[in-house]
Amino acid sequence: MVVGPPAIARMVEDTGHRFAACGEPPEDAVARIRERLPVVPAREASVLGNRELFGRLATAAMLPGMKQVIAEWSPDIVVRDPCEYASAVIAHQSGIPTAQVAIGLAHVERGSIDIAAPALEHHRSGIRDELHLSPYLTRFPVSLDPSPFPDTRRFREVAARVVPLPDWWNGSRARLVYVSFGTVLGHMTIAAATYRVALAAVGQLDARVLLTVGRRFDVAQLGEVPRNVHVEPWVDQADVLAEADVVVCHGGSGTTFGALGAGVPLVIVPLFADQFSNGAKVAEAGAGVSLNTGRDTDPAALAEAIETVQGNSSFREHARRIATEMARAPTVTELLDDLLGELTTIR
Repeated sequence: MVVGPPAIARMVEDTGHRFAACGEPPEDAVARIRERLPVVPAREASVLGNRELFGRLATAAMLPGMKQVIAEWSPDIVVRDPCEYASAVIAHQSGIPTAQVAIGLAHVERGSIDIAAPALEHHRSGIRDELHLSPYLTRFPVSLDPSPFPDTRRFREVAARVVPLPDWWNGSRARLVYVSFGTVLGHMTIAAATYRVALAAVGQLDARVLLTVGRRFDVAQLGEVPRNVHVEPWVDQADVLAEADVVVCHGGSGTTFGALGAGVPLVIVPLFADQFSNGAKVAEAGAGVSLNTGRDTDPAALAEAIETVQGNSSFREHARRIATEMARAPTVTELLDDLLGELTTIR
């Protein structure tokens, strides 16, 4: 069973899993925090996101429904998003083991727990230490992501069936640049300006460009779109990465490590949260370039970075090396089978 906010119901049901909806904070409260994340200092943004939004507001909203679901479902294990704390509170109270599945880099996730702890300890004393010691499951490779969690287990995603992209570029076989700033940006007032900078940059390139903007953003705000650019709300990432030569993103973990898993180099323009850490890791590994200019990025500088990554094969070689390392890990099914076997033996 998957438990979460009502908005993900259809996404879960499309996978064939049971879904139970729990509460979520009011949108106006979330929006007030979300709008501040790109403009306040990094430490303040981390407190706003991890402690106030996830640790306080989201946990309080999820707790009543989560308590009921866990009591009725009686799971053998709770596998949780590390920013979703209600399930950890209830599971630990009930003696049910938990495992956390990484979203970002391990040192970032560890720091997020520490920052959220003052809000979480209100619900359960000692929960910070329990979270530090619970199994930590990550698809990120050890070369990029050494982990401070003592029980770290790495896995790989099973390759998805890839569907060729439609011919949105009238037969052009130019290199493909994929631009995505995730799904959260579309909720923010900076979205249109950010996309326009990207369009101004890629419009200068001899390339096919696919820009995805999410389902909440009004594409009319983009204005004139360059002829070499096709805009979609959503395209399955596996389909794009199978053909992309370069990925341009803000360093969100889903896109960043999805690209590396496919051996595709990146140009990263961090805007908020863990994106700066992700960008630094990618650049350090030689698998891409990170422009730490955020909303002040110059289109010419972004275009130059894309051309640099396209024109230097070493970036792709380093990305492919990381992809090979990631592919050596067990599948998530194998990992969970082993984990459940251990827990059953212990219990």
